[in-house]
Amino acid sequence: MTERAPDGWTAAEQALWGAFRHGRIHDLRTGDPALDDPFGEAVWGTDRTIRAQVLARLLLDGPAAVPGRVASLKLTGALVTGPLRLAGGTIGHYVELHDCRFDQKILMSEAEAGTLRLVGCLLPRLEASRLVTSGDLHLARCRVPQGVRLTDARIGTDLLLNQAVLGGDRFGRALSADGLAVSQDFEAERLQSVGELSLRTARIGGRFSLRGALLRAAPDNPNALNAPRITVGHTLYLSSSADHGWSDSQSYYGSGYGQVVPPGAASTPFRAYGRVRLSDGRFENSCLISGAEFHLGEGEELALRRIQTPELRFTCRTPPTGTVSLSRARVGNLVDAPDAWPRGKHLGLTGFTYECLRPAAPFTVQQRIAWLESASVEFQPESYEQLAAALRRDGADDDAREVLYAKQRRRRHTLPLPARVWGRIQDATVGYGFRPGRAALWLLLAWALGSAYFATHELQPLKADERPHWNPVLYALGQLLPVVDLGQAGWNPGGAAQWVSAGLVVVGWVLATTVAAGATRMLQRG
Repeated sequence: MTERAPDGWTAAEQALWGAFRHGRIHDLRTGDPALDDPFGEAVWGTDRTIRAQVLARLLLDGPAAVPGRVASLKLTGALVTGPLRLAGGTIGHYVELHDCRFDQKILMSEAEAGTLRLVGCLLPRLEASRLVTSGDLHLARCRVPQGVRLTDARIGTDLLLNQAVLGGDRFGRALSADGLAVSQDFEAERLQSVGELSLRTARIGGRFSLRGALLRAAPDNPNALNAPRITVGHTLYLSSSADHGWSDSQSYYGSGYGQVVPPGAASTPFRAYGRVRLSDGRFENSCLISGAEFHLGEGEELALRRIQTPELRFTCRTPPTGTVSLSRARVGNLVDAPDAWPRGKHLGLTGFTYECLRPAAPFTVQQRIAWLESASVEFQPESYEQLAAALRRDGADDDAREVLYAKQRRRRHTLPLPARVWGRIQDATVGYGFRPGRAALWLLLAWALGSAYFATHELQPLKADERPHWNPVLYALGQLLPVVDLGQAGWNPGGAAQWVSAGLVVVGWVLATTVAAGATRMLQRG
């Protein structure tokens, strides 16, 4: 293979040929930041221009390396003209482009490569469906006005879109990556997009981080993030990003692996303007929705239906403006805060199951009940049972009974009128069995009234020749506690007194059993 650049190449292109063979960086910058900004208005002349066909020649059929060197394409500060056509090709060299401008799209669908790094570059569009890399694909700090296509691509290690700015294609998609597979991490921290991020059925082997990202739906596409059936091998981060490590920094590796923003520290939230769909997602470590803002319009929602994860953290700074659906989701730990959930009937909890409650802020049982009752559907007894079971597992038996009591009161509103009347009687007297103290007060009142009645209505003995000592207080108590013999069984009530006695017996059975059940629970806790 020839060691000289082909005839007809410009001086800049011939210099790139030599830099490629030596594995050196070919830097065409002037040293003036204003002139070297690939996103600026400065005009780059022919001395900084490289034709796309030159890059294609080097990558697909480039010269041999100088002995003792590794051939690689390292280009900085160049204007690349024409479409870069690499589709279906095999790129066997390391590629790293910094601060370059492309005047036409990059076409590399079904190509095979090692590591591809485009950092801080301006390119109209990247077409890379079914791309296969054995190493990284970096698009950090790049601006792609017409979006990126990575449908069914296979990334061997990491995919990096930190600080990238993406526009939408003709379908309103900024990132088309359905079926994408990333072996390790997918980082898109501080990403800005106008258009849908489509990641349906994507598989991420490590973490998927959108910390500090700003996602806006396109006018003709309501989705900001569309990732149903996504699988994340570690953690999904829809969370805020600490400004320390980002502001005034050219780093594109983020501000720390899974770093938690310290309390009070300056940070940038994750923000989504449009629908967010994560339904049927699997997050093997956790799903962290923390320090996030969801600006949802009419009919839009944050869809978390049927997700599965050992931990769901939901601690938004402000409640989402639309609906949050957790229907049939299954999580281990639910870490949340009362002010994080949407107001009104904008919460879907049908079939939502969780093992433990780990509130990130004080969350009273009354607030939990209000959380359940903010669900967007009618009364669902299983939601109350689920909450009560989780509270019992944490040893909060009193709170669990409070939830079950609230369930009975909510259920009453769904019953016919006679059942509602009977329910109100039960509520007022015994609190559906969850208010033994109230039952004891009614029992005392019945005892007092019965004693007062029988004090003025002495009864006749059962046997005329046997007249026990008459005690109206003990007699009334004996009727309320019929299983207890207080020595007042020898009297024969009749007429109105018979009805009063029968009433005391019925009231006693209803109220005394409730009081006894409450006392048993207290002894068991002791």
